[in-house]
Amino acid sequence: MNAEQFKQLVKKVKTAKKLPDAIYFHKDAFTEAPAELVKFIKVVAQALKVDEADYDLIKLFKNDFRLSLLSYPSFYEDSYPALKQSVTVDLAKLSHKITKYDNSGNPPILHRKETMVSPTNKHYQLFCDLTAEGEQAGLYENTRMIGFKGSWERLITKKGYELVDGRLFHSSAVQSLDDDKTIDRHLTAIVRHELSAPLKTLAKNGFLNGEYSIFDYGCGRGDDLRELEAHGIDALGWDLNYRPDSDKVISDIVNIGFVINVIEDRDERIEALLGAWELSQKLLVVSAMLGNETLISQFQPYKDGVITSRNTFQKYYTQAELKAFIEMSVDENAIAVAPGIYYIFKDKQLEQHFLQNRHKRTYKWQHLTAPEPVNEEQARILFTQHQQLFESFWLTCLTLGRCPANNEFAQSGKIKEVIGSNKKALQLVLKWFEEDELKTAETMRKEDLLLYFALAMFEKRKPYTQQPEDLKRDIKAFFDTYKIAQHQAKELLFKIADIEAINENCVKANKTFPASKLNYEEKVLHSLTFHKMYLEKLPLLLRIYVGAALQLYGELDDIQLIKIHVTSGKVTLLGYEDFDNDPTPKLKERVKIKMAVQNVDFFDSKNMTEKPILLDKHNYLR
Repeated sequence: MNAEQFKQLVKKVKTAKKLPDAIYFHKDAFTEAPAELVKFIKVVAQALKVDEADYDLIKLFKNDFRLSLLSYPSFYEDSYPALKQSVTVDLAKLSHKITKYDNSGNPPILHRKETMVSPTNKHYQLFCDLTAEGEQAGLYENTRMIGFKGSWERLITKKGYELVDGRLFHSSAVQSLDDDKTIDRHLTAIVRHELSAPLKTLAKNGFLNGEYSIFDYGCGRGDDLRELEAHGIDALGWDLNYRPDSDKVISDIVNIGFVINVIEDRDERIEALLGAWELSQKLLVVSAMLGNETLISQFQPYKDGVITSRNTFQKYYTQAELKAFIEMSVDENAIAVAPGIYYIFKDKQLEQHFLQNRHKRTYKWQHLTAPEPVNEEQARILFTQHQQLFESFWLTCLTLGRCPANNEFAQSGKIKEVIGSNKKALQLVLKWFEEDELKTAETMRKEDLLLYFALAMFEKRKPYTQQPEDLKRDIKAFFDTYKIAQHQAKELLFKIADIEAINENCVKANKTFPASKLNYEEKVLHSLTFHKMYLEKLPLLLRIYVGAALQLYGELDDIQLIKIHVTSGKVTLLGYEDFDNDPTPKLKERVKIKMAVQNVDFFDSKNMTEKPILLDKHNYLR
């Protein structure tokens, strides 16, 4: 065989991990490789006296007449097996080199093993799950850092995970009671090098601005607390194993993060959740591990969870199961903010502010018009003398979509001194600024409120006994009465089941968006796909349609594209690797949300040897 023949045969290998300069595949996939190539590999191995038992993987170079016989004796046993020996053969020079790693403290390791075996291999699905876990944990963001055992283990620790039985675990410790089986819960506490996922959501939503006190229920080693304290935030915590003498302190916000999933007794799980709820004055944050049947089947069953080799317990939830458990325990509505993370508000006015602000848009002041000729010389002088004050007042009007009350504009006292009232100030500034801008801001705010009311109905949220004063003002200004607002929102919510209306709005959105794509099946409109940056530009009916889906999922941090299914009542979320920089990014995550049954299905490109590539990225960005 010559170099050109070798090169052409390498191109024909389908089942393999494909890199820019080489491909890797397991010898168990020989049946799916060209027979001539397999025969050649075996002849080379025999010539070098490398027994078939002494190599597991074959590395074939794409551009050079070279191959390597790699020994990974624990390929099927270890999640990330270490290289024991490499035999690299330069077929052009008829030379070879043997490198041994069995005494190395930091050997090369393998990832993405599902790409190296046939989909019919009995271990294939398990390998897919391992890769999916790593992707969800963010371990593959920088592939240069993961090739060796030491850097891989440090990265796992940095991301707030640890390996138990070869699987990634997110965990913390909580109180322990004696049972018929003693579980070593203290072994689940991990060292963190960045804020945990629940605390990151608090930071993102403005709850770590120093205004609220924080209590971490089951704080483990206290890494989150140290970070919060470094920022001057009032933060305390308790943990049976690491801070048993600390007091359980009533606080504005209580976080019980990845705690209930390590409690093996269901009643005690509820007791811990209720204990955290009692301590919270405004907000409780609950998080737990999500998992599926494939993952759970890898462990020893125990009660409603599993036991690991370290004798720790893990209870894996589905998104819907976790929500149901929380709501059953505390008898309050749980709001999804991310997969496996929920907010439960005790302060109902704060809850209303949070839910409104999730979908609230702010009209941006487009321009300042030149003062129009007026006869009111005094008014012109007055505006000129206090121009900064009135410009600030105008921005507040645009934010609210209406004239602000005295306590909604910080300088209302000054306004009163200058012109008498906020209403008179609005009349004055409308002589200088565009009234159409205020009307646009009013329309936006009214739509945001209808979205808020409609989503509350969709989730069958309990009616609030008291509304914030600013919301009461909004209702009075935009709808006159709460009953009218509810009626309009109800009509819109029912309309999301109207296929013709969804179809019409998808076509409308496609025409008005700078970029998006309509997908047809047999000449019938199937879906609209667009980038999340255009979410707020959707027609109101589609904002409600997508908003209802996101109430079941949470925030779109790792998602780029949204697909609205026209006829099936579904929304698909698509996340890609390095979407912003890669012209043809690979699919990382696909989430299908079924609103009719209120269920969320998480998928990955793990069932394919090659990840789907987005070839028409230009259709979604302008």
